[in-house]
Amino acid sequence: MEDIKAAIEQLGLAEALADLDDACLHKVRQYAVLLWIKNQQMNLTRHTTWEQFVARDLLDTVELSSLIPPDIEVLDVGSGGGVPGLLLAILRPDLKLTLTDSVGKKAAALGEFAAALEMDVEIYNERAEAVLEDVRFDVTIARAVGPMVKICRWFEGHWPSVGRLLAIKGPKWPEELEQANQANVTGGITVTPLKEYASPGTEWKSVILEMRARPELP
Repeated sequence: MEDIKAAIEQLGLAEALADLDDACLHKVRQYAVLLWIKNQQMNLTRHTTWEQFVARDLLDTVELSSLIPPDIEVLDVGSGGGVPGLLLAILRPDLKLTLTDSVGKKAAALGEFAAALEMDVEIYNERAEAVLEDVRFDVTIARAVGPMVKICRWFEGHWPSVGRLLAIKGPKWPEELEQANQANVTGGITVTPLKEYASPGTEWKSVILEMRARPELP
């Protein structure tokens, strides 16, 4: 486990990740190793060093976790290799996580990871919109699944089931919002930046946006 701890120290993230105890870091490390082994067979991640994994995947998930209240149901859109959904389940065992991916091989890989890590999560080989037809969530999370205009189109008519959508974005999110506004897909949706934080090794900051349906006027 010294490799992941060394990366945390090297990146200057000891304070930001101080709440992760040894038991949690051990399971996080197990997940990363499983992900990288599977990545040799199929494209699941580009973050294949401890520094990349900690600076992007782990930090993003920790920052996201800080905005999610305890003991609620969370949907991960396009889970891919498990970031942030499966990683969030490791960090927050109080949450009820549902992971979705429309690619069968990726959904199967998620199932293998969850079984190996003894994680109690729901996994669907479906698009998130299909799951939202039948289930309502308190929070929906998304990272690197598409620009805002696509997200708004995907969830048109589903926002009551989406709950609060927390989307991890880069510094160009205002441009994405402008494109979505011009495409007339943001009507009835509020977009609020909740948190901004530095991405180690870069000169830009990541942002977590909250997207949700506007409350109905009385």
